[in-house]
Amino acid sequence: MHRQELEQLGLKNMRTIHHNLQYDRLIEDELCKNECQMTSSGATTVDTGIFTGRSPKDKYFVDQAPSNQYIAWGDINQKIDKQTFDELAQLSKAQLSDKDIYVTDVYVGASKESKRSIRFVTEIAWQAHFVTNMFIRPTKEELDDFTPDFTFLSASKATNSRYKEHGLNSEVFVLFNIEENLAIMGGTWYGGELKKGIFSMMNYWLPLEGKLSMHCSANIGKDNDTALFFGLSGTGKTTLSTDPNRRLIGDDEHGWDDYGVFNFEGGCYAKVIDLDPKSEPEIFNAITKQALLENVVVNSDGVVDYTDNSKTENTRVSYPIEHILNHEPTLQGDHPKNIIFLTADAFGVLPPVSKLSKEQAMYYFLSGYTAKVAGTERGITEPVATFSACFGEAFLPLHPTVYAELLGKKIDKYGVNVYLVNTGWSGGKYGVGKRMSIKDTRACINAILDGSINDCEFDTTKTFNLRVPMKLGDIRPDILNPRNAWADKEDFDSSRDKLATMFIENFKKYQAKDAKFDYSQAGPQL
Repeated sequence: MHRQELEQLGLKNMRTIHHNLQYDRLIEDELCKNECQMTSSGATTVDTGIFTGRSPKDKYFVDQAPSNQYIAWGDINQKIDKQTFDELAQLSKAQLSDKDIYVTDVYVGASKESKRSIRFVTEIAWQAHFVTNMFIRPTKEELDDFTPDFTFLSASKATNSRYKEHGLNSEVFVLFNIEENLAIMGGTWYGGELKKGIFSMMNYWLPLEGKLSMHCSANIGKDNDTALFFGLSGTGKTTLSTDPNRRLIGDDEHGWDDYGVFNFEGGCYAKVIDLDPKSEPEIFNAITKQALLENVVVNSDGVVDYTDNSKTENTRVSYPIEHILNHEPTLQGDHPKNIIFLTADAFGVLPPVSKLSKEQAMYYFLSGYTAKVAGTERGITEPVATFSACFGEAFLPLHPTVYAELLGKKIDKYGVNVYLVNTGWSGGKYGVGKRMSIKDTRACINAILDGSINDCEFDTTKTFNLRVPMKLGDIRPDILNPRNAWADKEDFDSSRDKLATMFIENFKKYQAKDAKFDYSQAGPQL
């Protein structure tokens, strides 16, 4: 590691520079510094402080040309002026000066044609461990010639006491200067900011090159058939893509270029609240040495209680993808054969599985629907619809239609089948009906992946106009068309129309006169 490179960044009087430490040394440092605790499984665990999730209201992009011509400005992509960025950059660099620091050089993107080289700088050992887990680790030979395309300075211990003068939301800041290829972070320790910050940058870079960036998991079958799984938190994206009969390409972030699908990352970041070794054995067994747990409750013997949510519902683990025995070593796959949109519909209205037309695929991709259930947040007493464009709106610097247009072109070009799978409730809304069993959901997924769903006769639901199989394996036929599973048909019709109205209202933002396309007719009709 050349000290001069960091001095050119503005860091001064650095003591020891720990460059791409091996796992044993990282774990030794984080334990010696009392940053982490050892667990009985061999994994270490960290408390990430007051922030146990991302801080989206504190994320900003510098408003400058040419990137400001492309960014979709608004509540998600907020503006910050160059002068304020420079001031906070100096604050961050001062925080990282006069200290021992950890420099971690990694790649994002397994495709040679699309990858970027990223440098992370931090004074916190466990953050270096986290990014080592989450990104693609260069070989020794690659490190010898490594030149970063983008640098992320994690100055977590620095806070912005002048945030009100700057017109910012709080003393926390997560800032991106696209023209200078630099990001800075202060006031929060949460590792997910590092991961999703680079994801946001890939979501900026790749579409401008005509490549699709995606918030999805991916796996590949024995016949090298690739499948993509889109879905918001709680829909089963990680669980359903981690399949003992298929090789895991990745569990969260992918790109799709002219050569196929590729993982952005070299690791997995799974929620572990209520983790059950019987239903999710691959993830449970991955939590060994090198894995890094976040915000879990541990007893005096180092045993983790995965049911304890007293710190947060968002308990997590990061681990190298090699901890999943059945993973795809290249982190790449061919152009997908099947795309699956996952939703946890707490209204109990959507079918367990629906085959979508290309127009419906575009509609449900832009809608990005799932539902929160009562009890997950204070004040929620009945299901609440959540819409997140492209199943990852919080990480999209460009307008959602940019990503949707790319998806539509690729569906046409490669003849991809697209399905909507509801992992939520059946026979009634949350509190009345039952959640779809993992067994039935797996049966739907398997029928898609082995192609047997194409042998089914299909019916079309009312209002949502979704094509559903009339019979599918051992799944009860009444479940396949959700109205049949409800005892109170009038209550179903009322819930269905209520949800349809929410879809229609949400989609109005994509029906502007200057919109490139309008897929509203592919959605529910009242």
